[in-house]
Amino acid sequence: MILLTEGAPPQRAALDPREYEVLRRLAIVDVTPTLDEGVFELSAGRKIGAVTIGKRQLVVRPKIRDLNRLVFLLGYSLHRDLWRDDRVHLARADDLLPALAEAFGRFASRATEQGLLQGYRTISDDLPVLRGRILAGEQMTRNHGLPVPLAVEYDEFTVDIAENQILLSAVLRLLTVDRVPTQTRQRLQRLRRALVDVTPLQRGTPIPSWQPTRLNTRYHDALHLAEIVLSAQSFEHHAGDLRVSGFMFDMWRIFEDFVCTSLGEALARHGGRYATQYSVHLDLADAVRMRPDLVWTETSGRVRAVIDAKYKAERPEGFPDADLYQLFAYCTVLDLKDGHLVYAKGNEMTRTHVIRESGIALHCHTLDLGLSPPELLAQVESLAKSISSISS
Repeated sequence: MILLTEGAPPQRAALDPREYEVLRRLAIVDVTPTLDEGVFELSAGRKIGAVTIGKRQLVVRPKIRDLNRLVFLLGYSLHRDLWRDDRVHLARADDLLPALAEAFGRFASRATEQGLLQGYRTISDDLPVLRGRILAGEQMTRNHGLPVPLAVEYDEFTVDIAENQILLSAVLRLLTVDRVPTQTRQRLQRLRRALVDVTPLQRGTPIPSWQPTRLNTRYHDALHLAEIVLSAQSFEHHAGDLRVSGFMFDMWRIFEDFVCTSLGEALARHGGRYATQYSVHLDLADAVRMRPDLVWTETSGRVRAVIDAKYKAERPEGFPDADLYQLFAYCTVLDLKDGHLVYAKGNEMTRTHVIRESGIALHCHTLDLGLSPPELLAQVESLAKSISSISS
């Protein structure tokens, strides 16, 4: 097994041509040839996760070693008001998904031990007898006006509802993960049998929506974890006769979503509202669209502050300060004298750049992801207060 940690030095490994091509396409790691034939340097990029190529497994672990804190950040990536405290206690494990499998198995078993949640689901079908109401239009078009079968629509009280579909899909996803402890795998198999009358989600379909209510309270924790599991990029395919499977999370996306949601909410408490992926055009012809990660506006709609979240500083070859140029463009178009970049601590320094002639100030802030959730949210609140003061 090849074990890499985000931000750690690269490792050397011998790869055959097919393994090299798979890793290059997946982009879970950066693969650099060396002077030794067939030997490559592997280093973690902007993704975490695991991939199995034939009999070889590669694991990329996050820089954040406390998985509870990583799950806390993942909760914000769903744009929901959840995981505001550290209430998911994961077993110690080297990999994220095996640890999530353990926690999910416990939560889901506890949620379903009293029986599966049931609810009403609207079903459209062709039946030989009347049930519910006849769909007159469907009867004429689909059944050509014949007396039977009848095109009907009815409500059925069933376990095949969104909540159970989400749980089942998470169970099936986790059963494909390597290195899940035997006891956890057995618990997941029991859950799979309990959910036998539930329809699994098709690969690529969006996660169905559900609303927290008094009736599904016992499902809440299991559903939140299930959504996190399903948010991973899962894949399984064959490269010739080589089986490839695995999962990946984009750390930059996890960080960006956390910043946009938590900082946006904190700014809104200072008045006005916030918007993510705010659409604005660079040129007068509206040909070049830009989407700042986060803007804070007054109730009237006037933009008070623009914020871009960057997990790591962008330094493409020949364009070393891309983040600053991008933020400068946002400030120019939005007619702002200040702009804000938010980095993960350790990936960039806290500083302010004042642009010649225009006087626009570009403020670079950092958030320490190694802090506990309450401390991290307090740091976000402090940042929101600072941005509010600068923008007043």
